[in-house]
Amino acid sequence: MYWEKYIPLCFKKLHAQKNFAMKQFKICLLLLLSVLTSANTVQAQLFERAEQLIQTAFSDNSSDSLTVEERYRRDSVRLHEMTLQMQEMKLNEILLRNELDNALNRNHKADSLKTAEQRRAVDSLRAVTAGVPVIVDGDTLFTLYAARGGYSPFDRAEMINDNLLKIGKDKKLRRDSVHTLENDGYTDIMYGNRMIFTLSDQDAIWQGVSRQVLADLYTPILEAKIKDLQEGYSWWQIVKRAVLFILVVIVQYLLFKLTNYLFRKLRRQIIRFKQQKLKPIIVRDYELLNTHRLGRILIFFSNIVRYLVLLLQLMFTVPIMFAIFPQTENLALKIFRYIIEPIKMVFTAIVEYIPNLFIILVIWYCIKYIIKGIRYISNEIENEKLKINGFYPDWARPTFNIIRFLLYAFMIAMIYPYLPGSNSGVFQGISVFVGLIISLGSSTVIGNIIAGLVITYMRPFKLGDRIKLDDTTGNVIEKTPFVTRLRTPKNEVVTIPNSFIMSSHTVNYSASARQFGLIIHTSVTIGYDVPWRQVHQLLINAARMTPGVLEDPKPFVLETALNDYYPCYQINAYIKDADNYGPIMSDLHQNIQDVFNEAGVEIMSPQYIATRDGNATTIPSDYLKTD
Repeated sequence: MYWEKYIPLCFKKLHAQKNFAMKQFKICLLLLLSVLTSANTVQAQLFERAEQLIQTAFSDNSSDSLTVEERYRRDSVRLHEMTLQMQEMKLNEILLRNELDNALNRNHKADSLKTAEQRRAVDSLRAVTAGVPVIVDGDTLFTLYAARGGYSPFDRAEMINDNLLKIGKDKKLRRDSVHTLENDGYTDIMYGNRMIFTLSDQDAIWQGVSRQVLADLYTPILEAKIKDLQEGYSWWQIVKRAVLFILVVIVQYLLFKLTNYLFRKLRRQIIRFKQQKLKPIIVRDYELLNTHRLGRILIFFSNIVRYLVLLLQLMFTVPIMFAIFPQTENLALKIFRYIIEPIKMVFTAIVEYIPNLFIILVIWYCIKYIIKGIRYISNEIENEKLKINGFYPDWARPTFNIIRFLLYAFMIAMIYPYLPGSNSGVFQGISVFVGLIISLGSSTVIGNIIAGLVITYMRPFKLGDRIKLDDTTGNVIEKTPFVTRLRTPKNEVVTIPNSFIMSSHTVNYSASARQFGLIIHTSVTIGYDVPWRQVHQLLINAARMTPGVLEDPKPFVLETALNDYYPCYQINAYIKDADNYGPIMSDLHQNIQDVFNEAGVEIMSPQYIATRDGNATTIPSDYLKTD
């Protein structure tokens, strides 16, 4: 009886436990399937086994005819099998989770290594890569370094600028805030439903922060700029700018009128000053500028100043007018930069050139005082106050000129590197061109200069000397590095190149006359019937009677030839004044005639033949004695 009551109760309890276990099994199996499905790595065999278990669990007993004991046995077996299978599935789940964790760790490690490699590459490029600033309406918001989606940093900056300007100018756009949208590998920064730009991991790596942090940094910057743009392009701002523009135009017009009025008054003052107080500029009794011309010059310069003042006003007014409107603000900045940059460049160049100018002044003053010292020594030598053995006084002036030229050339060579623009190609090209022209066209000139230097130090003549160059005789009146000028006894000025003097012989009458006395000479022929001693005495007497002939050394006579009909006598006498060579020779010839005629000696020059058969003598009748 006990077993009959106990067995049905046991089967009912087992059946209830079976139903509860099946419900738990369903729940666990669905959870496991959801985990496996989300991971996408469940094995096919596990799915098949789970389906079989579900079909077995949900399948009712095919036969109600089985006994209670048979059902209990089968249920026990199935429950045991299900327990084993659950354990097996839990084990597989653990293994699968381990594999998933390992895969995630590997992926995370690979991403970390890739990110570290990218950071190293960015750090190596950071020093040599200049970022592209994002400039919107003249303000620099931030800097981009990385490209994205085929767009360079410059293209991205332009796109950000265009997007922000469109948002700021769009008066129909509803006011909104800047927010971000996170995506896989990038972040979109949005204004309402409009995208401003996309922020990538590369941008974050360049900035050294995470993408989310960088997006949080950029968001308030963009929001503030959009607010400024929207306020700047509002209707109220446009009206205010238009009023300000008109006000600037009116002020500039009034400034023009005031400037012209003031300069008209200045013109009247100049005219009144010219009529009352202005005096002409006179240089050495020459009226260089009279009062009328001085007045015109002052008026001309006043007009130049007026135009400069008007231009200066426009230089500041025009950029101000363009800067009023945002659309032309960049143009105003460019115009202002075009005006300021040249002025700044000139001012900077002047300031930077001050040290070079100081060096040039030091060099110039040093050379100047060295030349003054050499000029003083040259004057002392030339005036024979300072004597140097082997250095003649007439060398002092040309030597000083040579040294002065060399010092100036040395000064130019020292100053040249400090001149403005000396390093430019144009300056160097002009220098080379000038040097080429001088070298090609100055061969004759240089030859004359060298010849002049040689002549100076050879000392064949000096100023005032009576010389003879080939067939030209005259006094030296000028010596230059290029030519020498002579004045002939007929007051003809002859210019002779120095190179010609070097290639011909020169006779200097004055050099010997100053030191030893110049010997003048002339020849006469007297017949053999006159004693030669008498002829010698007569010639010496004629020479002594000639003005300019020296008493000591004494005149002397040379018999130069014994011709067929007459001997030839040459009288030689010393003179000091070579400049009067011609008059002295003329006086000598006159005295010879007088002396010989008074002595009754006939001069048989040129050839003269006469028979003594009563013909008249050659002596003038005034010299003949009357009985």
